[in-house]
Amino acid sequence: MPPVNSPWTRRRWIKTALAGSAGLAIARFAGAEELASVDKEEAAKPVERFVELFNTHTSETFRAVYKRGEEFDALALTGLNHLLRDHRNNQSHEIDPRLFDQLHDLALAAKCDPRFEIISGYRSPESNNQMSSRPGSGVAKHSLHMQGRALDIRLKHCNCADLRDLALTAKQGGVGYYQRSDFVHIDTGTFRTWTG
Repeated sequence: MPPVNSPWTRRRWIKTALAGSAGLAIARFAGAEELASVDKEEAAKPVERFVELFNTHTSETFRAVYKRGEEFDALALTGLNHLLRDHRNNQSHEIDPRLFDQLHDLALAAKCDPRFEIISGYRSPESNNQMSSRPGSGVAKHSLHMQGRALDIRLKHCNCADLRDLALTAKQGGVGYYQRSDFVHIDTGTFRTWTG
């Protein structure tokens, strides 16, 4: 410690230390206010929902933020509708956007990125009739695929039995499990379940 007759007396040293501590406290408080302000701005931003879909028949991939808060993104939905078109005749149909919410929620529940393989999306009445007329096909004559309300899916990094269990727990619509073909059917109809 410097001598008492030095310009740095004990009293002056204590005052300086206290002033420095007060300055740090104010700086911390200001920094905390700034962080709180940034946190409030982040909290005010609408939550974004994202999916990536890979069509197993066309080998096309489409990834997009399809929803911000409660608002669906029209351009993203158009792209998703196109990817989910009937690959047999290239016909598109509007897909029920609640299916994308189901996909997003299933991926969250599985603790996976929402990256899905699409085995079947929209199915035109002609394609559905052709498929359902084959004996043992398991294709319903009045399939919700024809209304754009059903998807046959796989979730990357999640086995299909687990995906089925998550969909059954969610009870957001119909759930079909096709173990031999290794995919799960989800739809926005009433809750029911089956295996194929």
